[in-house]
Amino acid sequence: MIVTPKWLYDRLGEVIVLDARFDLFDEKKGKQAYHAEHLPGALFIDMAEEMADKRIQGAGRHPLPSPKDMAQMFAKKGISKDSKVVIYDDQNGGIAAARAWWMLEFLGNNNAAILDGGIQAWKNSGYPTTDEVKPPDEARFDPHVKEDWLVTAEQVKNKLGSAVLVDSRSRERYQGEQEPLDPKAGHIPGALNFPWGGVLRQDGNWKTAEELVQHFAALPRDREVIVYCGSGISACPNVLALKRASFKQVTLYAGSWSDWSSRSGYPVETGHPSQ
Repeated sequence: MIVTPKWLYDRLGEVIVLDARFDLFDEKKGKQAYHAEHLPGALFIDMAEEMADKRIQGAGRHPLPSPKDMAQMFAKKGISKDSKVVIYDDQNGGIAAARAWWMLEFLGNNNAAILDGGIQAWKNSGYPTTDEVKPPDEARFDPHVKEDWLVTAEQVKNKLGSAVLVDSRSRERYQGEQEPLDPKAGHIPGALNFPWGGVLRQDGNWKTAEELVQHFAALPRDREVIVYCGSGISACPNVLALKRASFKQVTLYAGSWSDWSSRSGYPVETGHPSQ
């Protein structure tokens, strides 16, 4: 799930590399950065245009594309269900990189990983970058969708009190002290707050599996864990981290708070974290 710059450097040409750099407040910034420099052979994957389908109404700010559209998008990048893929961005643990990882896993590709430390760790290791862009050869992606990796707002509402909810946003947004993006402030009732950055060490690299077991020690292992955030992006590092910590029942609420807070009759809590 997580690979080092050296691991990737030793395998350039053997794996498909995706550049997922993205800025929530400037959606063109990632593509501009990619065209300025990127890892050799890397292809750009656009969070706003390819990993979300904004034509879909009522599913949050970054609605997931359909499985068919996801598979076609990856196929155009030369990725099949069996391709080995490494994804990076420039936000250390990488919320957009983790979203791409989640999408590939959801479609049945179990060979995707994230570059630990992102492009900065790559450059700090002395490895080369380039501005050369080579178009890929299209592949065929036959998805085997993991339906149990995804839940809807209605399913979350029906599972209140039975499933464990993990809110991946900052404490301020979780507690309802501020909400810069969505119509209401607060969190889904009963949710526990595990800001996504907590899966990283102070140097920005990923915690080990053992450290993640300790990080999530407050969560029961015999219940489904539903992870959400603002719009289904920063929840993905927590999903990956929970998987690394050997949690078996982990699902993503992709619509997340931007979906939940827009729905009439869906309850909202504010206040301090429970854990």
